[in-house]
Amino acid sequence: MNHIDQLIAQYIATWNETDPVTRRATIEQIWAEDGTYTDPMAVAEGREAIDATIAAVQGQFPDFAFTLAGPVDAHHDIARFTWELGPVGGEGLVVGFDVAVLTEDGRISKVHGFLDKVPAQI
Repeated sequence: MNHIDQLIAQYIATWNETDPVTRRATIEQIWAEDGTYTDPMAVAEGREAIDATIAAVQGQFPDFAFTLAGPVDAHHDIARFTWELGPVGGEGLVVGFDVAVLTEDGRISKVHGFLDKVPAQI
């Protein structure tokens, strides 16, 4: 597994980490200090806001987990990947596609998220 694959695996794991101390430590490790996360439902600027966004999603979907839905495709400082969100061990009910931009030192600078499948009711 190369660095970008590992980084994206850690990124997905962060969305599933419910221990706030562990989650924040991972965010500090993999995100640039001024990192930004943007999707149709949220904009988070900085590590604290990213952490709060993840906690809010976990609160909304307490028994769900994120998984990668295929390989990470990357070149230069950009990675794209598809993910699913669904009940732990179950089928993904929400499907998204993210594009991550990395810093020169290999941290996440920006994530641009897109929602491809969102059921009317979850």
